[in-house]
Amino acid sequence: MAGESRKWMILVAVIWIQAFTGTNFDFSAYSSELKEVLGISQMQLNYLAVASDMGKVFGWSSGLALMYFPLWTVLFMAASMGLVGYGIQWLVISNVISLPYILVFFLCLLAGCSICWFNTVCFVLCIKNFPANRALALSLTVSYNGVSAALYALAGGAFNASSSSIYLLLNSLVPLIVSIAALVPILRQPSVDPLSPEVVRSDSITFLLLNMLAVLTGVYLLIFGSNTSDASITARLLLGGAIFLLIFPLCVPGVVYARSWFHHTVHSSFQLSGSGFILVDDDDLELHKRLLSCEGSLSNLIGSMKDDEAYEYKLSSQKLRSQEDNTRCCEKIIEKDQLVMLGEEHPAQVLVGRLDFWLYYVAYVCGGTIGLVYSNNLGQIAQSLGHSSTTTLLLTLYSSFSFFGRLLSAAPDYVRAKFYFARTGWLTIALLPTPVAFFLLAAFGDSTAALRTGTALIGLSSGFIFAAAVSVTSELFGPNSVGVNHNILITNIPIGSLVYGVLAAVIYDGNAGVGLKLMFSDSVVCMGRDCYFLTFVLWGCLSLVGLVSSLLLFLRTKHAYDAFERNRGLVEPEKDSLSRSIIEQLD
Repeated sequence: MAGESRKWMILVAVIWIQAFTGTNFDFSAYSSELKEVLGISQMQLNYLAVASDMGKVFGWSSGLALMYFPLWTVLFMAASMGLVGYGIQWLVISNVISLPYILVFFLCLLAGCSICWFNTVCFVLCIKNFPANRALALSLTVSYNGVSAALYALAGGAFNASSSSIYLLLNSLVPLIVSIAALVPILRQPSVDPLSPEVVRSDSITFLLLNMLAVLTGVYLLIFGSNTSDASITARLLLGGAIFLLIFPLCVPGVVYARSWFHHTVHSSFQLSGSGFILVDDDDLELHKRLLSCEGSLSNLIGSMKDDEAYEYKLSSQKLRSQEDNTRCCEKIIEKDQLVMLGEEHPAQVLVGRLDFWLYYVAYVCGGTIGLVYSNNLGQIAQSLGHSSTTTLLLTLYSSFSFFGRLLSAAPDYVRAKFYFARTGWLTIALLPTPVAFFLLAAFGDSTAALRTGTALIGLSSGFIFAAAVSVTSELFGPNSVGVNHNILITNIPIGSLVYGVLAAVIYDGNAGVGLKLMFSDSVVCMGRDCYFLTFVLWGCLSLVGLVSSLLLFLRTKHAYDAFERNRGLVEPEKDSLSRSIIEQLD
């Protein structure tokens, strides 16, 4: 029981780390003041945002550090990078010191790298302590990363609502404080022992309760996160409420002790099997591949069992290729080099040669990444439309709905027993709001309601994509290669950030001389709807490309997901028998 309690405390510690280390999402809160202090153009400001995103390119360095240093040391290395990167920027924006632009660029790069290091520590903790429910642990904790901007907006209002530079000070200090608070659970990690199916199912229910609490936290931040009250006492009370909701999951160990009560009242209504709420479990993938190899050795028996499910799976890909020669071009693209099964390992050199990967890459860069660039430009968008006073509200909207989108990414795992749908299909659905939002902004961008609605839709869509990416990569290209393959995938973020940001900056600076133009040193502020109108149209068209790419990916992988689900009934009995035999050997 003590070990069970400690693993949940580790999960809560990871939630704290993720909730306060998504510091790149509040860039738009202080970007306008940073631009004015440095006296730079919109293009140069965009390069600073790109520098922060470029930290993901160096994500491999955190894995290298873990090979030579303990986990807690890597955690404090990440906190130190953030302290230096954001702390010195705060000194610059507060006019305490003056630095050339190139040094500020490298400070942004260092700060962005710290975020990636924090994420690596959190992923390792989840995978190590929740091997049977790692997908649920990862989706829950990654979700809290999306709420960071709303938390910092509350904190900024509580301490100094009149200055946007407070965000940089908080970005530098809070992650270090949280790392110190999370140190004790990390140092007292329990040993990982094989779990019985009953414990795995009980853990799944606990994750369900934690997700419900996360929804409550998101609603609270959505309602109160943009509080603009001048009363510091009110703002601090609201911040205290948010911190309480983050501390409350510590009650989970008590839920673990009372799991027998949940088993009789709640658990039985879900009729769980296997590993609970997991859509595609890594152990299922291994047994699924072994089942396929057994089918190969029984090909003569399969020939006499044409109505059998195994035969149907064996010939599923062949049926697609036996269509008439006059098939349409789209159908040929769907059939070419399809995945035979889920979970097949793809080394890096094989990965980059697969059409499915590049469809996935385009869907991500034209979906989630474009939403991230929108959030980076949110301060200038609000300023150009005359809504500077609502920047904090827009930031909170984006952050809260990104949080909800991340939570929704776990929906396929929870509804799998009653409604099965390929995860790539969910990804396509999640991309739908993005083009709708951009075209809405292009048509009615000067409307406050349209600006808020578009921001919420973009946050919801991009949040889902960010959280679902690890699971999709694992299922399509192999769980053992997910570390390398996912790092290859997210190279699209700095590339997309650069391309989309430069596109927006060129249009912004080009329109600065058309409408009302204000000069702050060498910086230029564009005012009017035209500043971002063409940008919204182009971003909307690009997001449509991502939607089409995601749809093609779904059509190409649907048969693999369907085949996996049909064979799950054959896989799970073998998996349960293996679990029982391990437990009997330990006894």
